[in-house]
Amino acid sequence: MGERRAAGEPAEQVHTTRMNPTRREELLDGGSLYWVIKGFIQVRQHLVDIRPFTDKAGIKRCDLVLEPRLILTQMQPRRAFQGWRYLKPTEAPADIATGRGHADMPEGMRRELSELCLI
Repeated sequence: MGERRAAGEPAEQVHTTRMNPTRREELLDGGSLYWVIKGFIQVRQHLVDIRPFTDKAGIKRCDLVLEPRLILTQMQPRRAFQGWRYLKPTEAPADIATGRGHADMPEGMRRELSELCLI
């Protein structure tokens, strides 16, 4: 975000991807980007905006503007995927309330217990 501020651009958290979501309005109506970390969905971020563009090389790309707040989720084994595009709400892992339950556990312990199907 510091580079954007220095360039006179708004301070936003942006993730650039090659794929442009086709269900834009549906995703912006409460949709999230789910992050797969070390083989598990562990966190999500709300989508704020979706901005298609063409880069300097003429390649079509898309900026996903994200709310900077990270929301811990129950760990769910998953290979890397386009979370904003393919994850249905019924397949999404539940959020973990901060200050309760598994959120206060060390990440390694959460992963191990999840692999054992204990949480």
